[in-house]
Amino acid sequence: MSRVGINPIKIEEGVDVNINGNVVSVKGPKGEIVHTLPAELTVEVKDGQIVVGRKDDERFSRSIHGTFRALLAGAVAGVKDGFEKKLELVGVGYRVRMEGANLSLSLGLTHPVVVEPVEGIQYEVPDEVTIIVKGHDKQKVGEVAARIREIKKPEPYKGKGIRYEGEYVRRKSAKAVTA
Repeated sequence: MSRVGINPIKIEEGVDVNINGNVVSVKGPKGEIVHTLPAELTVEVKDGQIVVGRKDDERFSRSIHGTFRALLAGAVAGVKDGFEKKLELVGVGYRVRMEGANLSLSLGLTHPVVVEPVEGIQYEVPDEVTIIVKGHDKQKVGEVAARIREIKKPEPYKGKGIRYEGEYVRRKSAKAVTA
């Protein structure tokens, strides 16, 4: 048995779960997430908990059992509390500011880079070197944060760029001068 897949998911207060065949819809105060489970898996609600099972012991069924249980657990947590990723701008003159709902990034380029929000994602800028990406879908929050980071990745010589909060950038030494 899958160690992750056999654990039931507790349905939080204010979260509504609807099952229609293998389509699971999770709705809460932050939004709605819909997952379509493969035919090899079964899902049901018992005693205020979501139970994910599998129809057989085939290799594919065993491999996806825990994955889809984790996706449903993330959906329940996301529509209740939401997820967030924090990004830091490191470098002289690197700044970010909000222009309406868009982010305007000054990253040492000839022009400011404007990032428009994706549906279901909000940006916060508590200070001029911090970006907070918030949303109810964990996958979408991570993808948007990765796309913002991709604009100017941290470079290994001076460490300048956009990095996740707490990310360690391994530094390289400059070329040695021979006399």
